[in-house]
Amino acid sequence: MQPVMTADEIMDMLDEVFPQIHADGKVYTIESVAPGKAVLRLTANERHLRPGGTVSGPTMMAMADFAAYVVTLAHIGPEALAVTTNLNINFLRKPEPGDLLATCQLLKLGKRLAVVDCFIAGDGQEELVAHATATYSIPPRK
Repeated sequence: MQPVMTADEIMDMLDEVFPQIHADGKVYTIESVAPGKAVLRLTANERHLRPGGTVSGPTMMAMADFAAYVVTLAHIGPEALAVTTNLNINFLRKPEPGDLLATCQLLKLGKRLAVVDCFIAGDGQEELVAHATATYSIPPRK
């Protein structure tokens, strides 16, 4: 599966059609897009921490969902109305404060659905802090 959009093209599109993703500043960066894959960075700040000084579960869920959206867009093109139909996440260990990387891989890209595997780890860390799977519904092509 070859991507049809670059990281910069995806961010430009999102800045135009989904600017609210940056409501608290630009905390997401698309690190890379490759065949069947994408890597997204979250620069976690105080807003993303829960009591105990760890990145919160809802933050990691939002990151996994957004990363799955990014890898899907990278491979279907600028289709803003692709939507999540399922998201499942397993929290594996407490992430320390700081940047997180979500590495997503397309498991299936069909005409109507994209299924994505997403691995989240701290920047520079090998151990996963979360694993998610997501399914996106792709609108019919016109």
